[in-house]
Amino acid sequence: MVQRNRIFSASLLCAFSVWVISCTGSADVQSDSQTSPYFGLEAYFNSEATRLQERAPTVTKTVSKNGETETHDVRIGNWQNELALFIESDINKPAWQHSYQVDSTASLLTYTAIDPDLRTEQITVEKDTNGHIKRIRIVNKVQNMLYQTGEQLDYYPDSLYRIIRKQRVQIIGESNYAVSAFIR
Repeated sequence: MVQRNRIFSASLLCAFSVWVISCTGSADVQSDSQTSPYFGLEAYFNSEATRLQERAPTVTKTVSKNGETETHDVRIGNWQNELALFIESDINKPAWQHSYQVDSTASLLTYTAIDPDLRTEQITVEKDTNGHIKRIRIVNKVQNMLYQTGEQLDYYPDSLYRIIRKQRVQIIGESNYAVSAFIR
């Protein structure tokens, strides 16, 4: 059991460290939600964080690093931090106003980066027939001379959120991380 807790703690620390290294642009000027050309991920996930903080659900969280997996039932103390990767993927920055191709149908809205250097490559928002969000998928990537990171973030309101990250660092090699959390 002590070994499991060490693996779980080490996995969380590694995942957090990787996230800190790969995040860019958090100090950018935020756009006004009234004039945002794209779906407002930041506003949506801030609202979800507030709602989940008040609801305080139990979460069955599975953390995996390079095939070693642990599962625990937890209560999230800070949903703002828990959903930070989703919030950081917001593309409503003034400089990016014309940087994404928009495709939409009645139930699906997709933003695809035109510029290959942008961190957030694609956002897909899926809605049900009543217009309620069923799923949000975000695909991020960061690539430079030292490392390459790919992320897939999935969020199903009141059900599940998942983060899958593959990272290749020069000298160190490849690491695979996954976090799946079932909201009850």
